[in-house]
Amino acid sequence: MQNVAAYLRPGAGIHTVGVVGEIFNRPPFTFAYCADTTGPLTTDVGLTVHIEHGLDRLKKADLILLLPGEGHDDPPSQDLTAILRKTKAIVAAPCVGAFMLAATGLLDGRHATTHWAFTDRLAQTHPNITVTPDALYVDEGRLLTGAGVAAAADLCLHVIRRELGARKAGEIARAMVIPPHREGGQRQYATTPVAEVTDDRLAHITDWAQENLAKNITVADLARRALVSERGFARRFKDATGQSPHAWLTERRLRRAEELLEGGDLSVEEIAHHVGYGSAAALRRQFARRRGVAPRDYRRTFRG
Repeated sequence: MQNVAAYLRPGAGIHTVGVVGEIFNRPPFTFAYCADTTGPLTTDVGLTVHIEHGLDRLKKADLILLLPGEGHDDPPSQDLTAILRKTKAIVAAPCVGAFMLAATGLLDGRHATTHWAFTDRLAQTHPNITVTPDALYVDEGRLLTGAGVAAAADLCLHVIRRELGARKAGEIARAMVIPPHREGGQRQYATTPVAEVTDDRLAHITDWAQENLAKNITVADLARRALVSERGFARRFKDATGQSPHAWLTERRLRRAEELLEGGDLSVEEIAHHVGYGSAAALRRQFARRRGVAPRDYRRTFRG
């Protein structure tokens, strides 16, 4: 795998354009940017890049990169679709570039991912694809997809590691001062929604719960405060928020744990008690299950 071509469309994400250029515009690769037409192409930040190669350059490539850009819901041109369906090259689509690859039908019956903010849309638009929302990248052999903008580097380094070995991937990662492999998935970077409680009959209950997360609060405790049965409270809460009381409590505890990991020096054991878990092990289990990484790794990534 030495001949690499990156396809750009108008509004191409300048960060991804730069990342793939930094990775592949070096020996042993022959690298080029391509588009449907040659000439100036405006990126998402208004900068203009000059494209010297048309779609014919893709036909020579061992690796084709479909870079994200504006209008990601727009299907690729017929000429590009024909090339992608015919090529024997590896095709990798980071971020919303996955929508272009999906529109060709090549991902039908396969797994794929994209930026966490667009995974639901990808699944709705292309129901024949199994979307893996937490993955930084998904490897389906000749076809690969990746998560958000920075994950383009993870995807490209994975392809290099797979095709040329870990040493070459490590050399490039060191030159770029980035990790050759990141732990966890993109769930740790996603904004996890917490249901807002607008029902006045419940708001004072949830306000109290948030002020007392360090206590071992149960759904039964909340129901007693609301002066209703546990089953009735759970039903009313689900109707008002779309979440079960237990799921809401868990998300609030993890959100508070994130804040403490990002901005303080408390140990994981101390944070666990601050957010209502009996032990660090209990917090680690919930954090890994719902965020995809250990609390220590989350702190290393996001600490201010």
